Amino acid sequence: MRSGMLDRLTPRGWDGLVGFGVRTVVDLREEAERTVLPPPPVSCVHVPLDDNADTALWEHIRANDLDGTPLYYPVFLERKAERCAAAVRAVAEAGPGGVLVHCAGGRDRTGLVSMLLLLLAGVLPDEIIADYEVSNRNAARTNPRYCTLRVLERHGTTERDALMAVLARLDVVDYLRSAGSTAGEIAAVRARLLGG
Repeated sequence: MRSGMLDRLTPRGWDGLVGFGVRTVVDLREEAERTVLPPPPVSCVHVPLDDNADTALWEHIRANDLDGTPLYYPVFLERKAERCAAAVRAVAEAGPGGVLVHCAGGRDRTGLVSMLLLLLAGVLPDEIIADYEVSNRNAARTNPRYCTLRVLERHGTTERDALMAVLARLDVVDYLRSAGSTAGEIAAVRARLLGG
């Protein structure tokens, strides 16, 4: 399961999440973004994905108008492979029950990690793209300034084309194995996602 931040959930909202079977939350936000920890019986695994200390990376992403779009995925995947593998590992090592992965808005960091997880589960590219498109529409509805369709237009592309370019070049197993994922972790993720 994927989501934006859970910080505004009421006790009833947390009860609902538990009712859905969620027992582990993988929080991809940086430490400074985190204000609320899940209450028991939900456990939280913190896997900060962005690495804001890598200012050169983020200056490059912002200077080239890539932020908030799948256009930043290729450079991020190359430079932060170990962090991506750590997020997948957190899902592999989660205890029994459902796992929810989230960042702040549920689109960029969560979209990238969801893409890796869905690829491991054998989900087709068109379905992965449709999943991302829903998250961008949700972001636009909750906060229109987060809609990045105009950024993609400036680059002469679309969500679909930008994501397809990433998916066409990414062998997810080779990528994760080179980043430190084990065969056991990959098998565990697949078993969790496919119900095996």
